[in-house]
Amino acid sequence: MTDTPPASALPADMTYARYLDLDQLLSAQNPISDQHDEMLFVVIHQAKELWLKQILHEVGLAKSLVRAGDLVPAYKSLARVSRIQAVMTQSWDILATMTPADYLMFRGVLGSSSGFQSDQFRRLETMLGLKDPKFLVFQEDRPEAHAALSAALSAPSLYDDALSQLAAAGLPVPAAVVTRDVSQPYVPEEAVEAAWLEVYRDTGRWWELYQLAEKLVDLDDALVTWRHKHVVTVERIIGRRRGTGGTDGVGYLSSTLERRCFPELWSLRTKL
Repeated sequence: MTDTPPASALPADMTYARYLDLDQLLSAQNPISDQHDEMLFVVIHQAKELWLKQILHEVGLAKSLVRAGDLVPAYKSLARVSRIQAVMTQSWDILATMTPADYLMFRGVLGSSSGFQSDQFRRLETMLGLKDPKFLVFQEDRPEAHAALSAALSAPSLYDDALSQLAAAGLPVPAAVVTRDVSQPYVPEEAVEAAWLEVYRDTGRWWELYQLAEKLVDLDDALVTWRHKHVVTVERIIGRRRGTGGTDGVGYLSSTLERRCFPELWSLRTKL
């Protein structure tokens, strides 16, 4: 962490607008149609991307801390992510004030664009452990986004880092799990579930790992909640129409509700 510059080194004419670069930020909302509700659609989605930027910032720090074995400091970033996820979920209620008739007035200007293509959301999924290289194709015209998503796909996920700490603590995580090809999607293992069960059955002994596990479940829980609210909002506004990005709309979104970033942390609950 760098030290704060002395007051004498700071610009004397610093203002709120300059510090936040408000002129650039507030000039980025450029609806294409003349329909009133398109501004809301733009603002909602741009705000989500800003929150995703902060989430990626926090998850990056949490990953580095967990990888280094500093579990307790990582809790703060993970808790912050959960709070941001809650705000993002609530924002669907604002979008839901837009009726189907309102949306259809400008839907055509979206062309084939879709939130399905968000590189930051796909990078978040990847960093949490849901790896799928097929989403790279949507970033071929954006080299930096493509490189960032590629790097996340080839790096250990937050769950990989957590499992490494589980093994480092002496819990029975198979070596094949710790040394697996992290570029591939994670496949749940009964032995990993058994290792986490030891943590949950003796929380006093494994308190730091137990707290880490619960913070991870918070993230997964919030992600599923966000997905569910997304499904409900989309169905409310467009029904069962196909999505602008070519997906099956509500059908595709509903299928994502089964995804879990940290599967054994869910399955172990049945066996406690």
